[in-house]
Amino acid sequence: MHFFPRFVIALLAPLLLLCYATAQQLQCNPCSHGYGQVQVGASKQYNFQLSNTGTRTLHITSKSKTGPAFSFNNFPLPVTLRPGQSTQVGVTFQPTVAGKTTGTVTLNSDALNAKLVMNVWGTGASTSAPSLGASPSSLDFGNVTVGSTASLKVTLSAANGTVTVSSAQSSSSEFTATGLSLPLTLSAGQSTPVTVKFLPTASGTATASLTLTSNASNSPTTVPLTGVGVAAESHSADLSWNPSRDPVIGYNVYRGGTKGGPYTKINSVLEASTNYTDSAVSGGATYFYVATAIDANSVESGYSNEVKVVIPSP
Repeated sequence: MHFFPRFVIALLAPLLLLCYATAQQLQCNPCSHGYGQVQVGASKQYNFQLSNTGTRTLHITSKSKTGPAFSFNNFPLPVTLRPGQSTQVGVTFQPTVAGKTTGTVTLNSDALNAKLVMNVWGTGASTSAPSLGASPSSLDFGNVTVGSTASLKVTLSAANGTVTVSSAQSSSSEFTATGLSLPLTLSAGQSTPVTVKFLPTASGTATASLTLTSNASNSPTTVPLTGVGVAAESHSADLSWNPSRDPVIGYNVYRGGTKGGPYTKINSVLEASTNYTDSAVSGGATYFYVATAIDANSVESGYSNEVKVVIPSP
């Protein structure tokens, strides 16, 4: 029997989803901010980035805020933003008492999303009581493939005295803190890094908080956590070959992980056509394929030429 099929290999490309803005949209990036610890009487400023992501000019017409410790910096109204244009609004945190406080910053405009609300929070630290600091004050893991793990570090530090951390709890099983042996005692001025891992189990935005309980004046200390789970791209290998010059009733397809085999048959039933799609592939893997032909007497030919396929990652 003379059978020398040759393969033509193609990888299925993922679809590109496009999104188009159709009107004026006022967007913030980020839309929340934690100031961490600020000494009572001192102040810390943060600038929120605002942009018009639509196709029409918008106008910011009014502003408001909640929380007595928060105030606007110089931000005269009205503000006009053309499509694609950006500006900043500064917000200052100046605590007058010790402890955690929260607030909101609201901007009203003629955009489709007429009211844009940004969340702010911070902790007023006493100049005499021990306090626990966390830097950065929040962690954003960005996009992470579902089933994969991303890690970021937060540094814990003690001020104005010795602090003992007795517990560290995440509000979601997708976020975990590692490298922290409890109870943890930090002398004034001492710091230690803690690794936080994000393992998304589903697509979409995930939010949680890492809550640290201690004897500090600002206990519990909370570190907001966020990340986006992104579905892994689906890959496959499309195989095709020239038909046998002898009469056959079908073909078998074999796959191996190393050049020259060994190979394992991957088709569950005899393939009647001269095409086969292998969907059971993993991103970043390399495979080697061969095929055989089967005649009416169930006699199988030898292997065809071998082809190598490298699957993209992820």
